[in-house]
Amino acid sequence: MTSSTPQTFVLAGGCFWCLDAVYRRVRGVQGVRSVYTGGHTDHPDYESVCSGTTGHAEAVEVTFDPSVVPADVILDLFFTGHDPTTLNRQGYDVGTQYRSAMFPADDEQRHLFEAAISRAQTLFDDPVVTTIEPLGPVYEAEDFHQDFYGNQPFNGYCQVIINPKLAKVRQHYAVWLND
Repeated sequence: MTSSTPQTFVLAGGCFWCLDAVYRRVRGVQGVRSVYTGGHTDHPDYESVCSGTTGHAEAVEVTFDPSVVPADVILDLFFTGHDPTTLNRQGYDVGTQYRSAMFPADDEQRHLFEAAISRAQTLFDDPVVTTIEPLGPVYEAEDFHQDFYGNQPFNGYCQVIINPKLAKVRQHYAVWLND
């Protein structure tokens, strides 16, 4: 995936506000949407997903130009932007809707995702529990959730949860960031 044809990955790693904030700062990222996917209900909303009964995960849909930022960097950022060793949990957010999962659109993406999980495993003492799940329908989350960090940077969740993740990303990936 080194052409300039835009590529899109769908990735779940806890609250979508966190990964949304990470990817919006990456050079070559053309779009980020907070979405719901991986479940068994049509047209879920935040309340139903948070109930844990829909099977959907909070996820981000990231569209990027691989001639500017390689797919491997996008995927390595995914493993930096959340803890892939905790099953169905990111910090205080608990439930399958906060699982670590990757949703490949095709076999090429599946292979990229498998390789990324293998790379990530070398960085953690505990097993990486990220799953690779079939990509089904993707439902855009409510407007309130889009670019949450950009719209509410002084929100308590942003200050306590997202800022440390962004600091970690800046420490390891500054060359790939816009800010």
